[in-house]
Amino acid sequence: MTTSTPPVGTGALSRREARLAWGLLLPTVLAVSLVVILPLLAIFWISFKPVGLADLRPPTPIVRADIRGDAEAVGDEVTVRYRLRNSSQDQVISGVTLTQDWPEGLEPIGIDERCNISGARIFCDLGDLEGGFRDQIRIPARAGQAFLDAGGRLAGDPVMTGTVDNILTNADFTLENFARVFDGNEFWGVLGVTLFYTVFGTVGALVFGLFASLLLNKSFRGQGILRGLYLFPYVAPVIAVAFAWVLLFDPFSGSANALLVQMGVTDSSIDFFGQKPLALIMVTVFEIWRYFPLSFLFILARMQSIDSDMYEAADMDGASPFQVFWALSLPQLLGILSVLFLLRFIWTFNKFDDIFLLTGGNAGTRTLTVNVYEQAFAVSNIGAGAAVAVIIFCCLLIFSFFFFRYGNQEDGL
Repeated sequence: MTTSTPPVGTGALSRREARLAWGLLLPTVLAVSLVVILPLLAIFWISFKPVGLADLRPPTPIVRADIRGDAEAVGDEVTVRYRLRNSSQDQVISGVTLTQDWPEGLEPIGIDERCNISGARIFCDLGDLEGGFRDQIRIPARAGQAFLDAGGRLAGDPVMTGTVDNILTNADFTLENFARVFDGNEFWGVLGVTLFYTVFGTVGALVFGLFASLLLNKSFRGQGILRGLYLFPYVAPVIAVAFAWVLLFDPFSGSANALLVQMGVTDSSIDFFGQKPLALIMVTVFEIWRYFPLSFLFILARMQSIDSDMYEAADMDGASPFQVFWALSLPQLLGILSVLFLLRFIWTFNKFDDIFLLTGGNAGTRTLTVNVYEQAFAVSNIGAGAAVAVIIFCCLLIFSFFFFRYGNQEDGL
């Protein structure tokens, strides 16, 4: 008699293990959804909305209540004043009402036609408040003893209610944001600047990181100190090193200009961060200088894991250093170079702080990320800023697709 065994992974124990694994992964999935997916969906949503910076806070009716006049004796007249306004300058708030407890001992002499006092409560039906609405409600009244005993104050704060069509949550969508972005004469120039900055910054960081790794892949006195110094550009605060570069290359008091003039290289000072295309070249050089240590760390670690027997055999065969590097080292480094190129390309494409601190996006250094900031905050057009962010996401998505489809597949890529 033969018994059949269930396929691997289909038994009760395997199913319980799978449920346990998914249960353990659930907090991570939720965290990723909250931190990454939800903001990404929000950006896509806003990019199809005509949203300005002021629209992020929904319009609300606002009221300020006070009492005008001093009531010192019974029968003195005061005025209860309500100052009303619509917080939005263009959106209508519908069905606005105002309610408040009416102070005990305060007898109204006249009342606004929009309001009525029933018992110990005032209610006002204000209808629709147009954008930019401002008005006052004044109710003259005569003070009684109970009002004076209570200190001559209003009873609590007034409450206003109303409904408004929130532009962030309604079903009205538009392609105006994308049309505005693509119709602008500067968009393709900004995209070109972004690609120049990203490609040359990424390749430069990899090349200099590879060169530094080759230099420090040997044992010599002071090797550890030199490795630590190589890491300084990457670990130093970006605002500190950016400010140092701005001071160093300042056209009026910078040391670099003074040295160039004294050496006779130039007759006058050079505005490194203030003229095209030099400013773009300088911010790209700053990107290479600041981030080559990251490539240096990864490449050096990979180089030190390569079997030394291959190098000994190549040395016995009389291979030159270039031949050793090209035929032995480089093929072993292609995997880590591919990973670094992917990461550095994405990070550099999204880079904002370096350029903003050095030039503010001026002098031909305006990239897509700087454009997001300018559209969203300088122009107060959140929708257009979100549209540029969506374009950045699509560009990186296309790059990632072609990289994984046609790029190097070594070391797990």
